Amino acid sequence: MASLATPTTARPAPHTDPTARHVSVLSTGADLPGDPIDNATLEQVCGPLPEDVLQGIEVQHRHWVADPFTGRHHSGTAEMATKAARQALDRAGLTADEVDLLVMSTASPDNPLPAAGTLVQERLGLERCAVMEFRAGCVGAVQAMDTARRLLADGTYRTALVIGAESISPLLVPFYLGADPEKVRMRDRLTVHTFGDGAGAAVLRAGEEGSAVERGAPRPVFATQCLGGKRKPGMLVVGGGTDAPLAEQQRRKRLMDIRLDIPGTASFGPKVFVAGLRDMLDRSGLAMSEIDACVLPEGNAEYFSKEFEEAGLGTDEYASLQKNIVENLDAVGATGSAAVPLALDEGWRTGRVKPGDTVLLLAIEASRYLYAGLTLTWEADWSGVQGVAAP
Repeated sequence: MASLATPTTARPAPHTDPTARHVSVLSTGADLPGDPIDNATLEQVCGPLPEDVLQGIEVQHRHWVADPFTGRHHSGTAEMATKAARQALDRAGLTADEVDLLVMSTASPDNPLPAAGTLVQERLGLERCAVMEFRAGCVGAVQAMDTARRLLADGTYRTALVIGAESISPLLVPFYLGADPEKVRMRDRLTVHTFGDGAGAAVLRAGEEGSAVERGAPRPVFATQCLGGKRKPGMLVVGGGTDAPLAEQQRRKRLMDIRLDIPGTASFGPKVFVAGLRDMLDRSGLAMSEIDACVLPEGNAEYFSKEFEEAGLGTDEYASLQKNIVENLDAVGATGSAAVPLALDEGWRTGRVKPGDTVLLLAIEASRYLYAGLTLTWEADWSGVQGVAAP
């Protein structure tokens, strides 16, 4: 098996299309609903998890749109997405009316229709705007970022908002609300402890026609793949769809449910991770040591180390990757579509992602074992953001 440490293909050539526009990420933004919820709080409502399990999932805090004790909502997907978008626009020094493309990803919209992105459009006060939406989990935000980038590069649009947002807690509260915490199943406790809610956003802007060639920078590289076409889902959200008559759905124990294949994700998830990482390195021609920031939610999970070893990644290369991983799983939990943009925002604010850095965005999604990756050359300088001090 080929090593991940050295590139197996030539680097992508700079842009050759004389009309292509250079696309920059101007800023990011984020919104986390309410106060952080620690593990001790969840222990009160759904019972404890063994210490070794808590250490394995690594989540210490998460934010929920639902009150963990009552289940009442104090925010929602579109509201969080709008707040993250406004923050990103403010940091970029732009106004909402300059946005002509909005691309959003979520697996938990406020309603099936209209698309959650149009609710963000409304809240931003935009009468007209191109809106696209991905119905996906973790990979959706990376797919949305590349879609927006391409539509800016070819001159179709000038300024884009890319948003990943997720409200998972409304599916979690019914696992335990009204029940004796000690009688909540251990696998349900694990699900409750794992997930969080939030939204992350990025502002992208295209330069003048021909600016991509003038810059001479490497072309961004994108790849996505579903490896689970012949496997059962690693994560399945049931309810509110067309899989059964509504009357039948209403007779279920829970109107909506989230089901995890824990053994499947533990054994096959790391293989998806390694496949995605290898694909991106091969396509970009980059060596592991040339990646300055690998924005990779859950990238520090201990079970990845064995898979890296089996894939031919040496000790030095593994250490290089670990040194450059940008993630915040311990502080926000697994947040689906919001995971990559939240980690990117954290990395930019804390100086982990700096101008000139070669950045790899890599998302792994358990639902049907997908990955999506995108390489970028970072340009935005956090120290230039008005009203905030450099970290």
